[in-house]
Amino acid sequence: MNAILRRIFSVGNMLKPGQHTGEKLPASKEVYSIALKTAWPSMLETFLAGLVGLFDTVMVGALGGTLGDDAIAGVGITGQPRMILFAAIFSLNIGVTAVVARRRGEEDKKKANETLMQSLIVCFFIVVVMGALGFFFARPLMLLAGAKEGTRILDFAVQYFKITSIGFVFSSLGLVMNAAQRGSGNTRISMYTNITANVVNLVFNYLLINGNFGFPRLMVQGAAIATVLGNFVMFLICLINVTAAAGEDRFLKLRFKPANLRPRRETLKGVINVSSSAFVEQICMRIGFFAYARLVAGLDSPAVPAMATYTICMQIQNISFTFGDGLSIASSSLVGRSLGAKRPDMAIIYGKTAQRIALMVSAVLFFVFMFGRYFFVGLFTDTRAVLEMGALIIALIAVSSPFQLSQVVLNGSLRGAGDTKFVAAVSFVSITFLRPIFTWIFCYPMGLGVAGAWLSLIVDQLVRFVFAQHRFAKGEWTAKKV
Repeated sequence: MNAILRRIFSVGNMLKPGQHTGEKLPASKEVYSIALKTAWPSMLETFLAGLVGLFDTVMVGALGGTLGDDAIAGVGITGQPRMILFAAIFSLNIGVTAVVARRRGEEDKKKANETLMQSLIVCFFIVVVMGALGFFFARPLMLLAGAKEGTRILDFAVQYFKITSIGFVFSSLGLVMNAAQRGSGNTRISMYTNITANVVNLVFNYLLINGNFGFPRLMVQGAAIATVLGNFVMFLICLINVTAAAGEDRFLKLRFKPANLRPRRETLKGVINVSSSAFVEQICMRIGFFAYARLVAGLDSPAVPAMATYTICMQIQNISFTFGDGLSIASSSLVGRSLGAKRPDMAIIYGKTAQRIALMVSAVLFFVFMFGRYFFVGLFTDTRAVLEMGALIIALIAVSSPFQLSQVVLNGSLRGAGDTKFVAAVSFVSITFLRPIFTWIFCYPMGLGVAGAWLSLIVDQLVRFVFAQHRFAKGEWTAKKV
């Protein structure tokens, strides 16, 4: 058994003939230590962010009865429209992380800081437009997302979306700064930033949703205001981190001088090359996710609270994704830095190391979700129909977690190398077409209800895992230029 484990986890067995550059490989213990040191802050950060989202839903659901279920559904239905607004920022961040990681590998501090500054300028113009669109077109967007006219769910959704659109500017600028920090390998700053923002969010959730300690009882509006306050705190901390006078030896150090604010086409070229493909991927994903959520919303009725069940299970599933996202961030950074240092063999090793860690995490999640499924769903609601259907879906999440985490990490490695066109193409086919088609088949003609939506999600995850694994194994991505 020990021999089998050593064969699987040993660094020396991760390279195929011809992939080794000839330079000395570090010991397996050192590689896993570096990978975990880079990954754990990102994993903790994304886990806590997911946990805050989960607590948001729990606190809103604590309003009780049908009011609580409607509040959960109202907040949940804003998810995909909000992600559509974030699509350009997420794709920009992928480019920022990849390029800064390369510059870190090349030890080019000046170009890394230019990349961050130029990306912040681009981000600012994007978020002002997107934030305004979200605020002024909240109602039609919520109707398009599946909320029904004249319902309490629609009113809650519009309130939440309008208020959180204000915080979109702050959260987006903070995300770009954190993306650069991750690319430079400084994942701890991003972790501390998000932990602080999440604590602010939770405190004001407690004060404003139910009106504790003399604060007004604002219900869903209170949850939205708490989110905006958290966004603002995150932005301030991120800004201080990249501009503070202390730590002059830090890799990222911005100076807001007029000369630094001029557009630099050459600096932005690398970010845009990576981000443009990532943007296509994000748009495809958001269209597919939007259609997916819209099909689930069509199942909703007083007898079958499908949207509340969907929102609860998505919040729980997001906890599993947070570990994959954290490992994906670390893998992207380590792969980019290795390629910048002219070590494609180490890029492969770090990508495979992150995947092996993901498999171990998914094994733990399987048992946690399988044996705790009724407990987790019961945190949100006491509605029997939601509890039973939710527990079944959590079991499906437990079974599919190894494929979900693996594909997230593999695609993170490919993005870190700048191979975003391939990831975008697979996302276009799988998320934009396959997931909605299978969702419709499973949910409607086959009559599987909300559980059918998760079966289609498993199909999507398997397809992306198979393609990502094949692409990674070929190794051609190591030759990408950024």
